[in-house]
Amino acid sequence: MELFGYDIQTIYLIGLVVSGIGTLLFILFGDFLEGIFPDFLSPTLIFSFLTFLSATGYIFEKLLSFHSFLIFVLSLVLALILVTLLNVFVLIPLSSAEESMVYREEDLKGRIGKVITSIPVDGFGEVVIDGISGTIAKSAKSFNNEPIPYEEKVLIIDIKEGVVYVLPYQNMTIKGGNHL
Repeated sequence: MELFGYDIQTIYLIGLVVSGIGTLLFILFGDFLEGIFPDFLSPTLIFSFLTFLSATGYIFEKLLSFHSFLIFVLSLVLALILVTLLNVFVLIPLSSAEESMVYREEDLKGRIGKVITSIPVDGFGEVVIDGISGTIAKSAKSFNNEPIPYEEKVLIIDIKEGVVYVLPYQNMTIKGGNHL
């Protein structure tokens, strides 16, 4: 079948090349292009849809002996399904994951960590803090200028200029059985 004087396979191939170039340009100039597109149109989804449509159309034209219109409809449906799956299972979780990985240094105050590099008197060591979004390693200094050994549990008291000030953590019990 021919469309606009070109073989349909050639049109699919040109569409694949153009969508590939568009994807490459979007990777390089993504911030600029997102400003051009309205909020309800995602350039990532548009380029993905065109790529899937062109690729499946070209492959189906080569492999199947169906009518070209049926192949176009089949490619269109498959591209819609693939782009929907891409959006639901990849893009949406990635966009929410970026927000959950962020922490403020002030949020570390009062948390418990473990010394991974001993903290000497008037010196620096390193502390690891486990959290929901992963493990955070920070430079540490003793709050009372006392040495803190390796693998000691510590309580983060303060943070200044990216350095956490810590005290050895003791699981203290108050009258009545309450823990501090």
